[in-house]
Amino acid sequence: MHGGCAGGGRWQAAAWFTKAPRVMSRSSLLRAAIALSVVVAVGVVGYMALTGLGFIEALYMTVTTISTVGFREVAPLGTAGQLFTIALIISGVGIVFYSASMVARDLIEGELRRGFGRRRVERQIARMSGHVIVCGFGRMGRSVCRELAAKPAPFVVIDRDAEALRHAEDEGHLSLAGDASEDDILRAAGIARAQGLVAALSTDAANVYVVLTARELNPQLTIVARAEDERSERKLLHAGANRVVLPYAISGHRMAHALLRPAVLDVIDLATHYRNLELQIEEVAVGAQTFCADRTVQESGLREQLGLIVIAIKKPNDTMQFNPTADTRIEAGDRLVLMGPAENLREIERRLRP
Repeated sequence: MHGGCAGGGRWQAAAWFTKAPRVMSRSSLLRAAIALSVVVAVGVVGYMALTGLGFIEALYMTVTTISTVGFREVAPLGTAGQLFTIALIISGVGIVFYSASMVARDLIEGELRRGFGRRRVERQIARMSGHVIVCGFGRMGRSVCRELAAKPAPFVVIDRDAEALRHAEDEGHLSLAGDASEDDILRAAGIARAQGLVAALSTDAANVYVVLTARELNPQLTIVARAEDERSERKLLHAGANRVVLPYAISGHRMAHALLRPAVLDVIDLATHYRNLELQIEEVAVGAQTFCADRTVQESGLREQLGLIVIAIKKPNDTMQFNPTADTRIEAGDRLVLMGPAENLREIERRLRP
């Protein structure tokens, strides 16, 4: 389960650079193992050739020599054997200690890097505001992160699963390891300053716990939750979610549209895919001091100057005016649902930014 609700509130930060120490330590261990194997092989062959020992006796002599244990000799060595033993002690013991120090160095450096990495991520998150917290990096959580990154919009990933966090690190996302339903981990993710939260854990019960905790910590937060069962939708809304998404219901809806209304589905896909540069749908807020406020749709120049289609105007009381006429007045606090070229939508976002 990704980011489940069991366990304590302990957490740690993770980012892409925490992967390097793991790779370095594996490489050092491999080099040390190869060097030790070569020394043992040379010792066994040397003792067998110089003293006539069998394989087991030669292996015993090699191991006791390079480990400096000092057990008895299993057979007289002679001058050649003694000289070989001296050389084996000097070279073998040196290689063993060098390999051990190399591995220890990399392990210590790895721990230091991970510690600095965690603090770096914590500092980055502490500077974030108006971001999104994505709880769970499973299939849905990963899809949400792709869309947020493509916009781009700042976000933080929370998950308990080490493999899921590694995938998040590989994709360059800021991430925290911990239980998304715990107060401490949500506070560490900056929930007091966040704009929204996505509860995309693998079970409805886990998502309910996350929604309850998040709503208590930030009453103004916009929360979108995933639900597998339609019966869970009411519980998630009651817990404090603003919207609930049922993936299987949406998938069935789209499959039916693909059969019955394929052209409509093509337009929707074209307009809602952030990577499409031709046509997009965007929602923008109208501030009190912006050029759109207290003007009609025609006076705003959205259609004539920017080539944008005003699909709807959402009022502060959540009423929606679809397909507004040219005489419809835009007021401060409204949210405009616009469709048009991506470049023009970015321009209107820039003009309406406080």
